[in-house]
Formats: sequence, C-alpha cells, structure tokens
Amino acid sequence: MKRNYHFYAIITIIFWALAFVFTKLGLQYFDVYSLSFLRYLSASLTLIIMMFFIKINKPKKEDFSTYLLSGAIGFFIYVILFTKGTGMVSSATGSIVIAMVPVFTALLASILYKEKLKTYQWLAIGIEFIGILVLTLMNGTFSVNEGILWLLVAALCLATYNILQRKLTKKYTAMEASTYSIFVGTTFLFIFAAKAFPKTIVAPIEQLIYVLILGIFSSSLAYIAWAKAISLAEKTTYVSNYMFVTPFLTTVLGFVMMGEVPDPSTILGGIIILSGLFLFNKENLLEPLKNRNLVLSENVVCKDNENSIE
Repeated sequence: MKRNYHFYAIITIIFWALAFVFTKLGLQYFDVYSLSFLRYLSASLTLIIMMFFIKINKPKKEDFSTYLLSGAIGFFIYVILFTKGTGMVSSATGSIVIAMVPVFTALLASILYKEKLKTYQWLAIGIEFIGILVLTLMNGTFSVNEGILWLLVAALCLATYNILQRKLTKKYTAMEASTYSIFVGTTFLFIFAAKAFPKTIVAPIEQLIYVLILGIFSSSLAYIAWAKAISLAEKTTYVSNYMFVTPFLTTVLGFVMMGEVPDPSTILGGIIILSGLFLFNKENLLEPLKNRNLVLSENVVCKDNENSIE
C-alpha cells in the first residue's frame, strides 16, 4: 500500500481538510498573524528534525530568487490570506473555494506556458464563477462575503506557488523544493514573532495542540506526503484530483468537531463549483479508469488466447 500514490494522496487530503477546522479553532485564541507564524514555525522545526533522517541537497545560488518568490507567495502571503479568510466563513465554504486551485493553476499555465484550454474547460470556468457568485450572496442580498474574497486571492497565490514549483522541481526533488520554500516563508513570518510568543507562553494547552497539528500534520507532513504521491503517480493530475475530496471531508469534520451545518448557499454554490471542477478535469478524472479497463481487457484477451492454445 505504501508504494501506491493513492495512500499518500489520501493522507495529504485528510491533513489538509484538518487545516480548515483547526485554523478556525486556533483563531478562537490567537490572532491571524500569530497563528500563521506559529503554524509554519512548527512546520519548519519539524522539517529540520526530518532533515537529520532524510538527506536533501542544498539549494543553488542561482535559484535563490525563485525560492524567495515561492516562499513569499506560497507560504507567507498565502497562509495569512488563508487564515484570515477561513476565520470569516464556514470550514466547508473555505474548502470549496480553495479546491479551485487546480483550475487557477491551469489558467496561469495557459498564460505563462501557452498551454491551451479546451472549449469545455472555459465553460467549466464559467460554471465555477456562477458558483462563486452564489457563495458570495449573503441572506439573499448582493453584499460580498469578504472571507471568500480573501480565500480566492489565497487560491490564486497557491496556484502561483504551483507554477513556481514546476520550475524548481526540474532541478530539485519535490521535497527539497517544498522544504526550502517553507523555510523562506517562515523567515518572512518572523515579523509576527514578537506578538506571537507572549500569547504562546500563556496559551491554553488545547490551543498549542491546534498549532502543532496545523504545523506538523497540515503543513510539513502533508507536503512530504504530497511530494511522495506525485513521485509515485504516472501523472501529477492523478494526484491533484484528490483535492475534490477535501470539501466533503472538511464538511464532515466541521460538523463533528464544531457543529457547523452547511447553509443553503454553501450547499448550492458548492454543488455548482464542484460540477464545474469535475467538467474541467473530466479527462484526467476518467483517464485512470479507462487505463484500468484497458488493462483488464488485455488480460481477458491474453487469458482467452491461453485457453485457445491449450
């Protein structure tokens, strides 16, 4: 099982689903900036410990600027926007918005790498935009939900991070690229250390546990498992499609741990957005199934030939 990318992808998705719930729990005591710093401080310390057991190569000087952008956008700016937005919406709503990262990544790739989008993919983007409009409606009025806007920008930052990682992973392993990017992001987040440490000293034990879960599981271990899944899968899209499961898991966790019941706009908007996501990625979602059926068919043919020879 540990040689199968499904195992590592599922582990990652569970850890990322936890991030939405434990961020909201952490914000009951910490402010946005303190929680963001403490999350990635614990993630960096975890990675430093792991580096004693897993040897990784040092980054080269010519890649410093790329790592600087990757860490600043993918972890420093992203985690602040993610934490701020998550505190303003339900866990389910936040996970649905962040689930649009693969689509944003594809859009950026079409601009930067000239990767063409098909007609049905543009249609899917339109459907997702309608879903976002439904989510941003509050009580039937056209007042914009600020939390969703923060999360949309966070999703765009994460998509930009994915593009930068594509460049880095041509020269480094996925773990190396992720680890050094996290270190850079944590370095930027140190500007909030003076505010975070005094609150940490007198924090309730359960709040410290929330921070450790976010840092160790939802950050460092999640990215390592994600990198491992990508290295084992035939195509990266086979792994990234697991992000579609995140809203479901987050909704369940939000209900069990915090008593959050999805409101009608979340349910309707979520269904619309996830429908668009499925349409956008239909080929990637169905390709593994087609390959599986092809292998099964070939096995049947081979078996029939063996029986004929006998």
